[in-house]
Amino acid sequence: MPTSKKPISVAVIGAGMAGRTHAAGYRNVNTVFGADLPPVRLAAIADANVELGEDAARRYGYEKALPSWEAVAEDPTIDAVSIVVGNALHRPIAEALVAAGKHVLCEKPLAGSIEDAGAMVELERGAEVVTAVGYTFRRSPAIAAIRDHVRNGELGDLSLFSGRYWCDYATDPNGPLSWRFKGGPGSGALGDVGTHVIDAAEYVAGPIVAVSGASLSTQIARRPLPLGAVVGHGAAPVSDEFGEVENEDTASFTARFASGLVGTFSVSRAAFGLPNGLAFDVLGLGGRAAFDQHRPAEYVFDDAQPESRTRGARQIIAGPQMPYFAGGYPMEAPGVGGGNAEMFTFQARAFLDQVAGVAEPLPACATFADALRTMEIVQAVVESSRTGGAAVEVPPAA
Repeated sequence: MPTSKKPISVAVIGAGMAGRTHAAGYRNVNTVFGADLPPVRLAAIADANVELGEDAARRYGYEKALPSWEAVAEDPTIDAVSIVVGNALHRPIAEALVAAGKHVLCEKPLAGSIEDAGAMVELERGAEVVTAVGYTFRRSPAIAAIRDHVRNGELGDLSLFSGRYWCDYATDPNGPLSWRFKGGPGSGALGDVGTHVIDAAEYVAGPIVAVSGASLSTQIARRPLPLGAVVGHGAAPVSDEFGEVENEDTASFTARFASGLVGTFSVSRAAFGLPNGLAFDVLGLGGRAAFDQHRPAEYVFDDAQPESRTRGARQIIAGPQMPYFAGGYPMEAPGVGGGNAEMFTFQARAFLDQVAGVAEPLPACATFADALRTMEIVQAVVESSRTGGAAVEVPPAA
């Protein structure tokens, strides 16, 4: 049983696209899995854009909207908080929340710089609260099932991992110069979507020890300045003035895993027609598996069946036999579908399980230390690109 049945009071800092998904996740946590999570009080959503915050609070049933993250830190009734704002703000907000005794779930990437990320890991080491990072793809039933195939040896010795995350949110040259286009190399497509596919690769195939052959490029070098707030990847009114894009639209690299496995990676925010294209193939000497987020309720599996006439790739539909599905969907039947919203709910539940001390919690969320490691891999990719593709070693996993 949890240590207390006292309600857990939650807040979300950031009312944009991802912030609303965190808000919806907390709203749904008591509808999934076991009954031993205390009640959840939906306390507040904070955003400097007050109108946006008020709209999110109304939509997702939160008691109030607050005009700043400082107001959340100062509210003694709030227990747990999601940080879902620009990367450069993560460190100061996390430091203030931990100092106030609040549990923290921070969106990835962990921070705007390696230095800030390192400071957040030191903060985590000394914290008496739960700290976690939002790598939501770890909560995909299909990806978790593929990980089980690998761990159970069903693919044999692995021979190749090929991962990509191709998105099209930056294909419009008239799209506004938001914070996503600021920061140095590594803070663009690599930091935004590349961190997800890197984490998924290590989650499935083990730690990466070196990268090489990296190349970064920017397809749209200048963008118009916005006239107002930019929410998520959305359009916004722009001025006639332009500013320089400071980071990459596209990146590719090769990785070597601790097992000796070779991996190839490519990421882009300028891949036309692919709205949310995280995908990977993992191949072994005795089988293969493949996942594509555009078809999130299934994966492809192939192995060495004894009957050669029926060998070949087959479509596996997500169902109660997979991780997270049983107890996690209102309709526990194969083929009912699934997507990002459910993964955020499962992630919020796992975070609050840790906060409440639930006796049989979901697998724990990624830590600040895990997210620092992903940023160190991104930094190694940037260094490889600067040196003409030379091999760069990655610090060992903690």
